[in-house]
Amino acid sequence: MKPSILLLLATLCFSIPIKGQKANFSYKFYGFVRGDLFYNTRATMAPVDGNFYLYPLDKLPDAEGKDINAGPNGSFYTFTTRLGLDVKGPQVGTAKTSAKVETDFGGFSKNVALLRIRQAYVALDWEKHQLLIGQTWHPLFGSVFPDILNLSTGAPFQPFNRSPQLRYQYKTKEITLTASAIWQMQYTSSGPDGMSEDYMKNSCVPEFYLGADWQHDNGWIAGAGAHLISLSPRKQSEWEGKIYKVNERMTTTSYEAHAKYTGTNFTVAAKTLLASALDHTALLGGYGIHSVDSKNGKQEYTAFQQSTSWINFTYGQKWKPALFVGYTKNLGTGRSLADTETLYGMGLDIDQLLITNLNLSYNLPHWQFGFEGSVGTAWYGDVNARNGRVENTHTVTNFRLLGLMMYYF
Repeated sequence: MKPSILLLLATLCFSIPIKGQKANFSYKFYGFVRGDLFYNTRATMAPVDGNFYLYPLDKLPDAEGKDINAGPNGSFYTFTTRLGLDVKGPQVGTAKTSAKVETDFGGFSKNVALLRIRQAYVALDWEKHQLLIGQTWHPLFGSVFPDILNLSTGAPFQPFNRSPQLRYQYKTKEITLTASAIWQMQYTSSGPDGMSEDYMKNSCVPEFYLGADWQHDNGWIAGAGAHLISLSPRKQSEWEGKIYKVNERMTTTSYEAHAKYTGTNFTVAAKTLLASALDHTALLGGYGIHSVDSKNGKQEYTAFQQSTSWINFTYGQKWKPALFVGYTKNLGTGRSLADTETLYGMGLDIDQLLITNLNLSYNLPHWQFGFEGSVGTAWYGDVNARNGRVENTHTVTNFRLLGLMMYYF
């Protein structure tokens, strides 16, 4: 093809969207460059190659009884650098339209940082009514979340998840009602084949969330919500040398409440959850096998329940100290466990988890520098098959130091 024809095609391709942009659309780019320097005194559960810190790992004795996990670790990364685009478009009837595309390099695959979708959605807004279609924050993340420096943003006490969803909101000046149907993609539930979205695909039932928020001009936000998840762990079983088609389902509910007060120079925020099988939101939890059918190996399941709470204090604007305390307690299962070795989830052998973060940040227009110290203690033990509770516990503790630099644009 001649160069002149290529030039003409390129001109046409670029001129058409530019004309549309000027007439009907507005665009706003945003993002930041972020660097995290961290150090831990022992091995930790920390996805995204150590950046997303959750809790210290249990003791792992070698042949001489030495704890392999007792060794320190640390590194420096910039792959959480972010780029986003907000779009406002033409109205559809009486509805205002908008869209968001947001990405970073945190789609980590062993030694390579990969570009990934953080958020990608379109929204229709009729003032009091809003419909969102696409991937955004899970409604359990909500309008109240901690202000800390660690990338995990309060997990495993604060739900952390972005998922494809259909979300409807009804808004007045002070009240917001939310109803969401959520599917899984990047953040997935545990099961017989590891972490996978297939358990929800095979279930054909999305997650559901219903919630209400109250917000007042005096600085208060408060609300509560309920969540349901229904998974299909297996479509077939192998039993006594034969393969059987089975129809299995694990369904459970969770509940949360939250509040936040914003003053002139300080904030106080808190959230509490009765969480069940929310490991896909970076909380401790999961499920196990309750019974096995002697005819075909079909399994019934029972979910673990966790009582999870956090509280967060911040003060100041330019110099901002902050304190975060999170606590989780394993409440066990609603029914007995047939097998304590075959459990699906995260941290199911932890009875209690307590983490305290203290940080100080220096904030300028477009800049943030910060330092954070964290002490995390986990009570590990043995799972009791009768009720799913953890007994005969011992503690392990990790000290984590984090240095942060961010440049916003």
